[in-house]
Amino acid sequence: MAKKRLAIIACKNVKGISCVGGCMKCFKGIAERAGEYERWKDYEVELFGMDDCGGCPGVIMPKVALMMDMGKLYDRDFDAIHLGTCLMKATQTAKCPIDVEDLKKKIEGKFQKEVIPGTHPY
Repeated sequence: MAKKRLAIIACKNVKGISCVGGCMKCFKGIAERAGEYERWKDYEVELFGMDDCGGCPGVIMPKVALMMDMGKLYDRDFDAIHLGTCLMKATQTAKCPIDVEDLKKKIEGKFQKEVIPGTHPY
């Protein structure tokens, strides 16, 4: 079975409210291949890393750059970045200033990594 290595970027503000316990919803979603993780149902999945946006207004681009640098340092890489369901909710209901489509384009353009908006359906 082929392997996919995933990174997750969560909302710093929301994850501590609705994802108590270290983002258990994301881990459950990965295990069950639920929500946006369903696309990986035919793959072995390894979680490369997980970070948050850095808080409003968000510093995701430098955080992704740091993930890339740390990956090189430890001879590891990842295939795709999921923008957490918490981040998606924050942009839709909590006045988060992040433009998800613009962010997706920037990450894919600069780092050549697939970006998937959303994680689990919970």
